[in-house]
Amino acid sequence: MGSVPGAFLQTLLVLSAQSWGAALAGSPYHCEEPLVSTLPSSSFSSSSELSSSHSPSFARLNRRDGAGGWTPLVSNKNQWLQIDLGERVEVTAVATQGGYGSSDWVTSYILMFSDSGRNWKQYWREDSISGFLGNANADSVVQHRLWPPLEARHLRFLPVAWNPDSRIGMRVEAYGCAHRSEVIDFDGESSLLYRFIQNTRSPGTDIISLKFKTLQSDGILFHRDGQNGNCITLELVKGKLILFINSGNATQPSPPGQGGLALGSLLDDGHWHTVRLECSGQGLNLTVDRHSRPIWAPAELCHADLDPEISFGGILAPGKPMVFPRKNFRGCLENINFNGEDVIGLAKQQGPQILVTGTVAFACAHPQTVPATFLSAQSHLALPGSPGADAASVSFQFRTWNRAGLLLSWGTRPGSGGFFLALQDGRLHVGPRASPGQAQSGARTGVGLNDGQWHSVSVTSTWGHLSVMVDDDVASTVHTTVPVGVHPGDAYHFGGCPAHGSGSDCSRSLGPLGGFQGCLRLISIDGQEVDLISVQQGAVGNFSDLLIDTCGILDRCLPNYCEHEGTCSQTWTAFHCDCSSTGYTGATCHRSLYEPSCEAYKHLGHASGFYNIDPDGSGPLKPFQAFCNMTDVPWTVLQHNGSALTRVKGASLENPHRAVFQYTASAEQLLASVDRARHCQQELELHCRRSRLQDPRDGTALSWWAGRANETHTYWGGSFPGAHQCACGLERDCLDPQYGCNCDADRDEWTSDVGVLSHREHLPVTQIVITDADRPGSEAAYKLGPLQCQGDGSFWNSASFHTEASYLHFPTFHGELSADVSFFFKTTASSGVFLENLGITDFISLELRSPAEVAFSFDVGNGPCELTVQSPTPLSDNRWHLVRAERNVKEALLQVDLLPPSTRQAPEDGHRLLQLNSQLFVEISAYFGTGSSVTYNFQEYHSPSTNASSHAASFQGETTLTQETIAFSFRTVQAPSLLLYVDSFYKEYLSVILAKNEPGGHVDAETARAGARGFSGCLSALQFQRVAPLKAALLPGRSGRASVRGPVARSSCGAGEDAARERTHARAEYPGPVDEGEPIAGETRGDSAVIGGVIAVVMFFLLCLAAIAVRLYQQRNLYTPKEAPPESHGTNEAVLRRELSVQNAARGTQKEYFV
Repeated sequence: MGSVPGAFLQTLLVLSAQSWGAALAGSPYHCEEPLVSTLPSSSFSSSSELSSSHSPSFARLNRRDGAGGWTPLVSNKNQWLQIDLGERVEVTAVATQGGYGSSDWVTSYILMFSDSGRNWKQYWREDSISGFLGNANADSVVQHRLWPPLEARHLRFLPVAWNPDSRIGMRVEAYGCAHRSEVIDFDGESSLLYRFIQNTRSPGTDIISLKFKTLQSDGILFHRDGQNGNCITLELVKGKLILFINSGNATQPSPPGQGGLALGSLLDDGHWHTVRLECSGQGLNLTVDRHSRPIWAPAELCHADLDPEISFGGILAPGKPMVFPRKNFRGCLENINFNGEDVIGLAKQQGPQILVTGTVAFACAHPQTVPATFLSAQSHLALPGSPGADAASVSFQFRTWNRAGLLLSWGTRPGSGGFFLALQDGRLHVGPRASPGQAQSGARTGVGLNDGQWHSVSVTSTWGHLSVMVDDDVASTVHTTVPVGVHPGDAYHFGGCPAHGSGSDCSRSLGPLGGFQGCLRLISIDGQEVDLISVQQGAVGNFSDLLIDTCGILDRCLPNYCEHEGTCSQTWTAFHCDCSSTGYTGATCHRSLYEPSCEAYKHLGHASGFYNIDPDGSGPLKPFQAFCNMTDVPWTVLQHNGSALTRVKGASLENPHRAVFQYTASAEQLLASVDRARHCQQELELHCRRSRLQDPRDGTALSWWAGRANETHTYWGGSFPGAHQCACGLERDCLDPQYGCNCDADRDEWTSDVGVLSHREHLPVTQIVITDADRPGSEAAYKLGPLQCQGDGSFWNSASFHTEASYLHFPTFHGELSADVSFFFKTTASSGVFLENLGITDFISLELRSPAEVAFSFDVGNGPCELTVQSPTPLSDNRWHLVRAERNVKEALLQVDLLPPSTRQAPEDGHRLLQLNSQLFVEISAYFGTGSSVTYNFQEYHSPSTNASSHAASFQGETTLTQETIAFSFRTVQAPSLLLYVDSFYKEYLSVILAKNEPGGHVDAETARAGARGFSGCLSALQFQRVAPLKAALLPGRSGRASVRGPVARSSCGAGEDAARERTHARAEYPGPVDEGEPIAGETRGDSAVIGGVIAVVMFFLLCLAAIAVRLYQQRNLYTPKEAPPESHGTNEAVLRRELSVQNAARGTQKEYFV
């Protein structure tokens, strides 16, 4: 939310959060059998072992064999423990222990899985992209649920951290159950057509589900054709799934790569991915792995418009030509299911509903590649060349998100020349290595090579000549010359500069260019493919900071954490949000650039004009533009497309005149603004000549208007819901007393019903319908004014705390991924807690740490994090101060008033979800002595307004208070007294009896007696509507509207007396409720206190502690709000206006009202 500094509220607290979903707690069914304990010793392997008694076969949970667990020869991050589960199974949980009876344990680890024991993939948890927490001792068991479960045959545990005073030690277990698998292998030229059996087709929803894995980035998964060009196609395009939907007149699906809904990323990684497509009358819903997205589609698309057949692996449509041929799928599909039917099972049985073209196999045996992950800019791989060759060549494939990084350098011996191959701005740059201080030269090729896709590079070198080709595109080939010092047989260095030897020279020659971060595979030197497993085992070359046999690339923009349509971009280690043109700012485009209301703009000192309004702040609604009329209480003015006076003729029930109004804001934005406002109104003019609003015979409505939800209403301006009247009907001054509206008199001359619609729950007006304008001499005219709203209910909410143990509690604060908190406070206490919410381990807290320091602390699973802001002057000065805190997956921010904000970056690979389970407590209090407050809500009103009939030429709009609040606190020993008196022009008044005042002479005897007694005591925090009379009278620069009689002086009303007690609030060291108001055992009460004062949170909380007699008489407060400058309309309205004004002037004015 936008900030609103200033001392004008009692206080404000705004809590907003965006939840992007939470991880589920466990498996939805029973699948928790131990999988490791019964395996033979041959199922266990490892990178190394300290001794035969520390071998991996002793790594079973709770076993004491051998040395009591697995321990590698050297404790470093290159070690791993691997388990072959015998077959592909479903794994729902893992558990670890340290080495039995030792000080060897692992404190964190990474879990990887594979089907074949090659091309490993890391298991990413929903709330974190880091590893798993391990053990704190040798014997306790730490278990982690896996949701969603994984399916694999091989598991690998990679220790990341361990007991710093000892070694790595592990015992493990995995839990799960058997996995049913029916697979079919497509070779890129085959496909399968499945025709429905009638009784398998669900009349409500069609569901297609399957799993796939492939190393190819493109190919058709399935296609469903239909009539008149209707079809649905799910296709893999550049590693993403694209759902193409054609409905209507199109003769063919969209060309590949054009249009469609994209979901998923990096799906060509050779691992299984889950797909589910639901098609029903409500549209389609596509799920890929953990991500789902609904898609609109015609209700009849799924059934009536599509043929009863689906092709898998390609588009198999006999007799139907394809204008845009697609690439067939090459890879494996598993468990294809359509509405409960096992399609692969039918294919195995060669059922009549299955047609197969090409060659398919019912086993998945694709060759696996061995990739290598360069984890950091210092990652390095050195491989030997082939000595004695006349020429040298090297080829490889890479994928990355980084725009720059050194891929390959050659000829690094001291004094030699050499060349480099690097990414710069997403292009390949090849050239000779420059001496330190020299500019790089060479050639560039390729574009956008940092898109996360696999790209191939081929480098060929002869004496003094170098050529490079990208993605097997001959047109991309570039040539350059290199120093003669490059010799065949020199070592090839992939990634960063070598850590030894000439590494420093290499670093200086490459300048700011860092090492490559990403994945390499299919490395070939002089025509011979490099065996990276041999490299891993130390038989060939050397490496550092490398993960071999896995590609650890991660799409950090899936899901997209950039809010409000911010654009996500990424590097290997982080994502970034471009918030330009969104109307929001911050690391994730969370904070709105605009204020939530005209009320907020006014208190920032802005004048009347057009402003962008964001009624829900950081919520999902976009900002919109509105006119702010900065009167004493500002008005928000929203125009529409029908503001001109419109004449209607010839309308009937069979052929009604219907006007539909489109506003400058959407329906959702209007609803949010109206609901936020205290009062809204819209003026509606009706002019009629022999045009009635209702049928006199049976009361049937002949004209009506529709509200915010297109609901029909037959009450008119100045009236109230259900009245079926106009303003004159309420005032009993209609032209004909037997009717409730002037128009219903059905006269031959023009009459008018003009008034203000003010029932907020029905506004704005969205339609006006007129049907009685087809009789001879019958016509009507109408004009709808702009929607005008006043006040801000969220802006003025407040709460007061008067006792030592005062607090407010709310439901759990849900801000898993992003949340912001803002409020005003004032206090004289030196410290205290503003708000607090606890989870099992997570928490969030805001507190006044000292008189000049505010602290914002939280924990989302990465350990406690704290931000503080130091003020140069005390914050306990009994003045208003603004606090704004925000936490999202990228950063945390704390700002106090206009001081520089404090920020803290979140760890890129840490936990992201803030998971809380207790109530949110707002705990701010201090002792004020005996005090009381009064709140009196006025009755709802519907204000009659301008009436332009012959009986009233002018009628100033008047307003009655609606849901307004009078609030104050006082202390006294005298009763009775008159505390508050409100008088009106019409001798109607309100009195609150218990202080001295001098009411007018028309009061009742009881009020007069109370006023005569006088008042002695303290009155504070007086607020009438939005006016603070005591501030106006006593603060410097006294308002001309306020006057003081007798000895009246400013006072703290006991708030700062020595009698005020303070208490210390301590955060619980364990989850669960805390007894409020009681000291924690073992703790002492100090001088620090939970803040005293007033803090605004969501609604008025005013404590009533004294006996008060209240007498209320209806008050009239007449006003005419100023509007935006009127628009200039055409000559038709001018002619009609002159006609109406001449007629009304002839009748004169019968009644006037004054404020």
